[in-house]
Amino acid sequence: MKAHEKLLLENKAWSLEKQQDDPQYFLKMAKDQKPNFLWIGCSDSRVPANEVTNTDPGEMFVHRNIANMVVHTDLNLLSVLQYAVEVLGVNDIIVCGHYGCGGVKAALSHQSLGLIDKWLRNIKDVYRIHRDEIDALPDDDAKTNRLVEFNVQEQVMNLAKTSIIQHAWKHNKRPHLHGWVYGLNDGIIKPVFDMPPNTPIDPIFQYDNI
Repeated sequence: MKAHEKLLLENKAWSLEKQQDDPQYFLKMAKDQKPNFLWIGCSDSRVPANEVTNTDPGEMFVHRNIANMVVHTDLNLLSVLQYAVEVLGVNDIIVCGHYGCGGVKAALSHQSLGLIDKWLRNIKDVYRIHRDEIDALPDDDAKTNRLVEFNVQEQVMNLAKTSIIQHAWKHNKRPHLHGWVYGLNDGIIKPVFDMPPNTPIDPIFQYDNI
């Protein structure tokens, strides 16, 4: 049996199990989605949003990319953000990185990796801001993991800089922004940064006409 064929069999088994537990499960799922959360996570296959938070389908709207970035030129991310905030009305947005992130580790190196260099440069900018503290750490793993935390914090702040979030904060008093880091070694999520609605940000990034 080919690997992709096994996935299809597993899907059928999962569907049958869900229907045995609740015959109306998929009928209810098909009607609508009302997630409370938007999860912006890393594409790493070891950090599936629903599994690490023990949530069911329908509870979490998900966007994933390399190193859980919030880049202001990324129309995919911005479209997901706008839909989650303005249409779905999520109350919480979580940016979740993970220790040992390959993208963050690559950003600390001087190796050119091709097209992804353009993406990783955003992480290098975070490294530049915190270079003195990171460079003082004893080994590469410690440096990577500290930059993972700083990167999550920076991406949460990037959310707050968007007109989408500022408009929602002003008019709806939501969403609450969270920065988390997942531990691959123990499966535990560590909160590292937090921005409740209307947290003050640098006036340079504030919009007056929203």
